[in-house]
Amino acid sequence: MSLDLSLYLVTDPALCAERGLEATVMAAVRGGVSVVQLRDKHASDEEMIAQAIRLKALLDEYEVPLIINDRIEVALASGADGLHIGQSDGDPVEARRRLGEDTLIGLSVQTLDQLKAVDVERIDYLGLGPVHATPTKPDHAAPLGIEGLTQLVRSSPLPTVAIGGISLANAGEVMTSGTDGLAVVSALCSAEDPAAAAQQFLAQYPF
Repeated sequence: MSLDLSLYLVTDPALCAERGLEATVMAAVRGGVSVVQLRDKHASDEEMIAQAIRLKALLDEYEVPLIINDRIEVALASGADGLHIGQSDGDPVEARRRLGEDTLIGLSVQTLDQLKAVDVERIDYLGLGPVHATPTKPDHAAPLGIEGLTQLVRSSPLPTVAIGGISLANAGEVMTSGTDGLAVVSALCSAEDPAAAAQQFLAQYPF
């Protein structure tokens, strides 16, 4: 499955609760979301596998890849299209060995030193951030700001998606960094109309 990072939805179970996870995700996809990452720090593996299987069946109709946050066992058991790992969430070499060559693997990067250490043979894309402070991940690293993000984007050997505090109000500015796309949580999950919100994001892109 091809990788279009332009609008990358990261799910939040609490923010999706009112409408329901699947309904929220699919509304955003109909609006133009190009990648979905299933993220739930509190669900059991069994619960997350069941969620992932249901979501993948729906997303396959739109040819939108499903990425699993952190949990390689969930990615394997659900047949997801990819796995996204943080700096302390696992070894990219081991992840690639277990997932195979056709599975997408993303890696979070916050600094130039981390960027220089990236194994470009085993990673498909990088998540750069946080760009701004964000309440959806209170333990995040210090925000990069637009200048810091731009530096990482220009130095990256791989496609990038920016994440952290991204909203309709700052999306245009974030895109000036040259990143390949935006990863969004609350601005889509909490939107009254996720489809319309996704369309508004895409309308601001320079491509």
